[in-house]
Amino acid sequence: MRQTVFEHASTLLIGTVEFVSPDEIKIAIDIEAPESVALNTGGPRPFPRVNGYLLIPVDQGFLVGQVEWITVERSPFPKRRGMQDFGLVDLPYPLRRLSLIPRGMLRADRNGVGFVFRRGSDILPSVGAPALLPTDEQLRAIVESGEKKRVCIGTSPVANDAKVYVDPDRLFGRHLAVLGNTGSGKSCSVAGLIRWSLEQAQRECSSGRPNARFIILDPNGEYSRAFPKDDPGISTRIFKVNAGEGETPLRVPLWFWNSAEWCAFTQASAKTQRPLLRRALREVKAGRTDVAGPSEEEKKLHLRRRLSSMLITLRRDLQSNAIKTEATKFGFQIEAIMADIEKWIPDYPDIPLTAIRDAAKSALDARHKDGVDKQTQKPFVYFVAFTEDEVQSIISHVETALACLGGVVYQEGPDEDVPLAFNGTDLVDHLEILAEQENASQYLDFLVARIRTFLADPRIKPVIAETAGVTLERWLNDYIGGNNGEGGCVSVIDLSLVPTDIVHIVTAVIARMVFEALQRYVKLNRVALPTVLVMEEAHTFIKRYQDNTEDQDTAAVCCQVFERIAREGRKFGLGLVLSSQRPSELSPTVLSQCNTFLLHRISNDRDQELVYRLVPDNLRGLLRELPSLPSQHAILLGWASELPVLVKMNDLPESQRPRSNDPDFWDVWLGGNKEGQPVSRDADWTRIAEDWQASSTERNEGES
Repeated sequence: MRQTVFEHASTLLIGTVEFVSPDEIKIAIDIEAPESVALNTGGPRPFPRVNGYLLIPVDQGFLVGQVEWITVERSPFPKRRGMQDFGLVDLPYPLRRLSLIPRGMLRADRNGVGFVFRRGSDILPSVGAPALLPTDEQLRAIVESGEKKRVCIGTSPVANDAKVYVDPDRLFGRHLAVLGNTGSGKSCSVAGLIRWSLEQAQRECSSGRPNARFIILDPNGEYSRAFPKDDPGISTRIFKVNAGEGETPLRVPLWFWNSAEWCAFTQASAKTQRPLLRRALREVKAGRTDVAGPSEEEKKLHLRRRLSSMLITLRRDLQSNAIKTEATKFGFQIEAIMADIEKWIPDYPDIPLTAIRDAAKSALDARHKDGVDKQTQKPFVYFVAFTEDEVQSIISHVETALACLGGVVYQEGPDEDVPLAFNGTDLVDHLEILAEQENASQYLDFLVARIRTFLADPRIKPVIAETAGVTLERWLNDYIGGNNGEGGCVSVIDLSLVPTDIVHIVTAVIARMVFEALQRYVKLNRVALPTVLVMEEAHTFIKRYQDNTEDQDTAAVCCQVFERIAREGRKFGLGLVLSSQRPSELSPTVLSQCNTFLLHRISNDRDQELVYRLVPDNLRGLLRELPSLPSQHAILLGWASELPVLVKMNDLPESQRPRSNDPDFWDVWLGGNKEGQPVSRDADWTRIAEDWQASSTERNEGES
């Protein structure tokens, strides 16, 4: 005769409830309950066990509790059911007790053939209610919780090795933080989550080519081995500074950078340098030229925009009476206009540019004065107040020239943050012109020198300056992935050889470009394009900083980009995965936006304290295992898991693991074999020195 659910439950009874509160339930364990291994649950299982699960019947289901602690207390000898204990002396007896933390409700599913677990408990048991061991089927329902059990990431040692599944929508949609010490298995977990997700998607996708996108920012060069170019199941692109066979050179053009990144990179001061740098960016983009050479239409558009900018500036100064109150500054502006006009006259003989030059020269000659400094006796040039007629004459000739080009473009130029192509040398040259025009050369000399030095640096130039043939469309298609039918796309961006001077800016630009591209995708298509951005060694690039808006370095700007992604990325389909060994150094803003955590071994006190603050109080008992977790084990908690669970991550073959193995000191010392392979090392420093120096020589030769 088949047992009912509650009849079967009576055989799994291990104790009774003796204390109930919203966050803790205490159980008195029966004297007849198993002491080390339970055999009546469908298979041998350790019991009692910290972080294991017990059930308490309530209404039409079970309250699921997780064991927080187990203890032995001295109590009167317990009365056993069905036995008469006559003549026993009532001496203290060791009675076992344990504490449960309520986790959720387990109820029969709609078909009555299984169970469904839901986080949170709306009903608490009363004192005297039985505590039951869960069966294997019930354990699987608890650990494999969630409606969309799609990707298996491992097994749970505390749930009889039940498989642990996650829903990628939850795992990647609201940001994931993978935290743990060096050697605890973080990199393998990140690589595994990506690979297992793509492999499962391939199995379920009708075309076998899932439209997935993962972008890995890899500062240590670990992931090129985990996702090799010749991987048959995953389409991988590898971007490196010194690209090898099958790899793509890393290119992040300087015209991708926005004004905040330029200001941080050049260390521009807030008062004079930043406004002129932003203006230079705006105007050089207004007259942008293609790297391969501008067309005739682009040249005329360039001239039209520059003349429009001149006209707007002249009208503004005339209206504000700056032609009299700031006559010397205005005079230098007119000189800069003349210099620009002189360059264009030979190319546009059919446009009356000479009239503009002559009117400007006439005004300058009339107002030009020479002086001598009384203290230093050095000569200097200044201008007295210009008349309205002189300025109006220049304006009318500019208007006439613009009429030949199609009229005024009423803008000073595009937004300085728009990625429009320009040459770095053009930016520096124009910045010098603006400095003369504003009579601020003494304030910009060092800024211009810094930019020229960076642009000429052979270590930096290949990444930011040597970008011939790079267009915005091509870059987005290569780095994010297009609709090319290649299936699951993984872009590994190797930052290991990016010079330290620009690594934060390059990282910030890549992350921001991905984010803003997905923003515009949503704007145009009304739907999101799900993409995952993975940041390894996140404590280096998303490090907490002093909130000083006037003087921010490149590291602060990089962190701000990721803070914005953490806050807004979900709305545009961009999920963030952080991997870090020092969570206490991460930006609190970014960590607070992560809804799922995969916690490996953490032994540092400060890092442990931070993790404790990130989770509710009733989860801290589970986190006490963090210092002693073995490699490949982690605690999964948050939005992607209905309840916190200890996971032994699935195995990854050696060929699919990131290159982050510990050094084999002993085997190398002995010169023996490891897994059948010799591990001896020969130090051929000649070859290394030649390779090291050749890279610099090749770049210098390329410049000449």
